[in-house]
Amino acid sequence: MSRIGKRPIAIPAKVQVTLDGLQVTVKGPKGELSRELPSAVTIEQEGDTLLVKRKDDSRTARQMHGLARTLVANMVDGVSQGFQRRLEIQGVGYRAAVQGRNLTLNVGYSHPVQIEPPEGIQIAVENNTNVIVTGFDKELVGNTAAKIRDVRPPEPYKGKGIRYSGEFVRRKAGKAGKK
Repeated sequence: MSRIGKRPIAIPAKVQVTLDGLQVTVKGPKGELSRELPSAVTIEQEGDTLLVKRKDDSRTARQMHGLARTLVANMVDGVSQGFQRRLEIQGVGYRAAVQGRNLTLNVGYSHPVQIEPPEGIQIAVENNTNVIVTGFDKELVGNTAAKIRDVRPPEPYKGKGIRYSGEFVRRKAGKAGKK
């Protein structure tokens, strides 16, 4: 049995869950999320907990069991608490600013890079070098942070670029001089 899949999902007091077959809709103080679960699993609500069960012991059902449970748990956490991803900008003259809803990045290109966040995502900047991406959909928060990082990923020689907070960048030695 899947160790992740068999764990029950606790539903907080302010969160409402609606089940319609395999369609799960979760409503909370931060927003509303809806998702269709794979056909290899079933979902049941017992009081203030949700249980995800698989229909049989086939390989795909076993694979989808833990995935479906994690997706639903992330939906419940997202609408009740929300998710956050932090990025750090390192490099001389590299900085970020928020103009309206858009993020403007000056990261060594001849022009500033504008990033427009999707609906439901908020972007904040601290000290011109720390970008905070928040929202209630974990997948969307992660994808938006990855798109920001892809503008200028950290390079291995000087370490300049945009990195996740706490990300370790393995540094390489530069050229060896002539002797």
